[in-house]
Amino acid sequence: MELLVNPTWTHVCEISAIPKLGSRVLSRTTGNVAIFRTESDKVFALLDHCPHKGGALSQGIVHGETVTCPLHAWNIALASGEACAPDVGCARRFPVRVENGAVFVALGEDA
Repeated sequence: MELLVNPTWTHVCEISAIPKLGSRVLSRTTGNVAIFRTESDKVFALLDHCPHKGGALSQGIVHGETVTCPLHAWNIALASGEACAPDVGCARRFPVRVENGAVFVALGEDA
């Protein structure tokens, strides 16, 4: 995970705009970002690209704090972006914060 010393936070949406156990996509020219919401209202952001074959993680099934890629059923941990064993790989993770129902993502310099 990259360490952002002074992150620039981008307002993405209200948390209510992300369905529970679902996602919302932030379109970018450098790669879309999938923002996920768990049943317990935790919010995570990953590059919308499975480390296995590039499937859109935003189209996967969220369960607990993981998402299952729709292409080949790889499970990706939302908190770290790491593929769950026995699979190996990592999707880029982006820091997220929720303030007063608003979701912000630190996208880095390539926002």
